[in-house]
Amino acid sequence: MAKAAEKEVKSKAKAYDASSITVLEGLEAVRRRPGMYIGTTGPDGLHHLVWEIFDNARDEAMVGRCDDIEVALLPGGYVRVADNGNGIPVGIHPKTKVSALETIMTVLHAGGKFDNEAYKFSGGLHGVGASVVNALSEHAKVVVHQDGGMHMQEYKIGKPLAKVKKVGTTKEHGTIVLFKPDVAIFKEGIEWNLEKIVAHMRQQAYLVKGTRISIVDARTAPGASETETIFLRDQNLDVPSTTFYFEGGLKSLVAFYNRHQTPVHKNVFYVEKEQDKVIVEVALQYVDDITPRITAFANNIYNSEGGTHITGFKTALTRSLNTYGRAANILKEKDENFTGDDVLEGITAVVSVKLSEIQFEGQTKSKLGSMEAQGATAAVFGEAFGAFLEENPDDAKAIVNKVLLALKARKAAKAAKDSVLRKGALEGMTLPGKLADCQTKSAEESEIFIVEGDSAGGSSKQGRDRRTQAILPLRGKILNVERARIDRMLASVEIRALVVAMGTAIGDVFDLSKLRYHKIIIATDADVDGAHIRTLLLTLLYRHFRPIIDGGFVYIAQPPLYKISKGKSVAYAYSDKEKEAVLKELGAAPSDIVENPLEGEELSEEAEEEVVTAKKATKVNIQRYKGLGEMNPSELWETTMDPSRRVLKRVNVEDAEAADRIFDILMGTDVASRKSFIQSNAKTANLDI
Repeated sequence: MAKAAEKEVKSKAKAYDASSITVLEGLEAVRRRPGMYIGTTGPDGLHHLVWEIFDNARDEAMVGRCDDIEVALLPGGYVRVADNGNGIPVGIHPKTKVSALETIMTVLHAGGKFDNEAYKFSGGLHGVGASVVNALSEHAKVVVHQDGGMHMQEYKIGKPLAKVKKVGTTKEHGTIVLFKPDVAIFKEGIEWNLEKIVAHMRQQAYLVKGTRISIVDARTAPGASETETIFLRDQNLDVPSTTFYFEGGLKSLVAFYNRHQTPVHKNVFYVEKEQDKVIVEVALQYVDDITPRITAFANNIYNSEGGTHITGFKTALTRSLNTYGRAANILKEKDENFTGDDVLEGITAVVSVKLSEIQFEGQTKSKLGSMEAQGATAAVFGEAFGAFLEENPDDAKAIVNKVLLALKARKAAKAAKDSVLRKGALEGMTLPGKLADCQTKSAEESEIFIVEGDSAGGSSKQGRDRRTQAILPLRGKILNVERARIDRMLASVEIRALVVAMGTAIGDVFDLSKLRYHKIIIATDADVDGAHIRTLLLTLLYRHFRPIIDGGFVYIAQPPLYKISKGKSVAYAYSDKEKEAVLKELGAAPSDIVENPLEGEELSEEAEEEVVTAKKATKVNIQRYKGLGEMNPSELWETTMDPSRRVLKRVNVEDAEAADRIFDILMGTDVASRKSFIQSNAKTANLDI
């Protein structure tokens, strides 16, 4: 019977033959699988549309045909990108028999960047940028100023509404691209992040020396999308705008990155040279820190995952410093060679390459794959950096001594780490005594709550689900690891307990696959001290356990701020807004509300009598929580630990560079920068003092 049933199922299945192959026409493939072209349909993918159109304008600047670019945010979710380049060709394309403008905007893999004649260096690899943006926009419009004529074409979901037509005369030259992303694709909404756009454009302005890049926030200017003049800033719209223009290039960018740091040496190293048809540009400076900061670009496209040019750079850097250290007798005969980790400690570097035949790993261009970039970068940088060290002996000595300190610290850290691991092995990898572990051995099911103090630890241990939930109470504030090496970190009892509990080890033996809990939940009190402890823990995880954050394993618990009760009815509120909503739902007048004191708080006889009376009556009682330890085990389970009712915030890093800068400011040693940051953001802070 089983075999007969199997045959019947197979007979109903459609045969896999030529008719099974789906052919998607035009830009339908982009709308069907947008993630293949822009990475995600979340905020990052949304902003990627701006980068794609901007890149076309920037490519004009890279070949000397443009020196002015404007990005404007308009009402209704529209974005407008304009440049004073030559303008997209509007003549009839010999193959498609329609305007070249229409071909570029509606046909995948169509563009002027394949033959390396119009654009010697370009970030546009596949000719899909403009057409992809068009396909993912509910409305788009292009206006071209060229040869005295102004031409225009509009599109709806990637399809032209009419042929390209001449709409007027002009004395200007350039291109305007206007588009509104489709909410059917970007379901999280069309919310432009002005700070993110400004940061990206600032970075690009450093990379394209001598080009003015402006960002205009015209979202409150009705009619701004109707103007066909190239630059909105000339329209006197009285809206906020920011303009960047840099002559110093990458040297200026390194100085900008290091503005909150203390340089180890005075002169910023810089080289720009062509080798084997690859233009290599590198700037670097060491600072008094232990975190490396290397930013990579290929044809001015930011490569978040590095690539072959970074491999070449690191190889040459290690070789150059070992060679100089030995020759200058700073690196003694008894000393071992510097490793790659040693020479990267405290470095701020920007590596940019430009090449005609460029290969990225993926359409989002996060990693360069062109092998010729590796050899060219190693050769150009290695030769120039060796000369820099010889010509600047004071800078060279400071750099090599900095790296030598890193080598010694690495050996000391390894000894400390080995001691911890060896001790753990001898004790059968004994988990910390304060850890109340869960029963399950499945990491996917397991979660650990990192709580503040013994009181919260006691309540959470009693209220938890012992099968899946582990509790690790911390005593006080852990060490600020922003500038601490691993040997000092592992001397801290609290940090060592956390490292052993997580199971991944640390440093060069870190192994994400050995993570014992797939939910690491930080649960601290809702006060200033709790926020400080949470920040210290996040600093530790960001600096030394970054893959755990990137993997989505770190969460922040959201315990309620209020317990609101009326008779036998109990509700919890996680914010003042929720509290007001609950009180409104209960129909509570101000005279009905009694602010219930925290447990252990002493009251006058009159106040105590009022509370007792209120509990017996129909009045509404509000208890304000300030710490997890103030909750009894059942309350803690109901509000913070029960997976069916709790509120958790997953920690992620949307912008690693910005996150790195914030950790530098808040947790580093630059008091002036931290004071300035606090003053600038004081009004937006939500403090409960």
